[in-house]
Amino acid sequence: MIKRMIPNLLTMGNLFCGLIAIIFIFENNFTVAAIAVIIGIIFDFFDGFVARLLGVTGELGKQLDSLADMVTSGVVPGLIMYKLLRFSLQYEALDAQIPEALTVGSWGSNNDYFQYIPYLGFLITIGSAYRLAKFNIDTRQTNSFIGLPTPANTLLIFSLMMIYIHQPNNWANILLNNQWFLILVTLLSTYLLNAELPLFALKFKNYGFKGNEVRYVFLFLSILFLVFFKFIGIPLTILAYVVLSVLSKK
Repeated sequence: MIKRMIPNLLTMGNLFCGLIAIIFIFENNFTVAAIAVIIGIIFDFFDGFVARLLGVTGELGKQLDSLADMVTSGVVPGLIMYKLLRFSLQYEALDAQIPEALTVGSWGSNNDYFQYIPYLGFLITIGSAYRLAKFNIDTRQTNSFIGLPTPANTLLIFSLMMIYIHQPNNWANILLNNQWFLILVTLLSTYLLNAELPLFALKFKNYGFKGNEVRYVFLFLSILFLVFFKFIGIPLTILAYVVLSVLSKK
């Protein structure tokens, strides 16, 4: 009984980290929120690994895993995009010398439609919910993925906030303060989550290079991107993941 509960406790750890991240996002402490999300994703990776190792996989763990992911890798990225869109509107208001209240805070103004734009960020949450539900009934995704996994998508969206805060530069400011770019990222993210796009999983049946070429190349590129580009390396890593998956299927 105790052995069966160990993977579920790891899953609960993922859920707990997602809840902590949400609290810190509301407090605009995005660095701590990012740490909580990363820890949650680590829990998410190891709960299935431990379940298989202990031979206690089951339907309960599968459903619980999706429910936890819905918070950490569903609600959280949607909330981050909501925040980014709000920041972009505030930046636009300051740049154009328009009172901020007219863009994001005044329900009685003639510009009410502006304040609804950030809610488009929650399309990511909706797309994540659909993906997680579909994943549980899709028998094709045992050893690979169809569409971008929700944890990878969460890292992608969160990396934008980390670039915004910790790696500001001219092009980053232009893009991340542009609401149309953020809306495009939102739509692309929602699409990739549910696209009929075969992607490899980081599941090693053995640790030899043969048969795992694409995984080792991906890990090598990921390390290079993160070392040399820091947070900007995360979107590059996700792009490499998609490109290598497509090329490996040809």
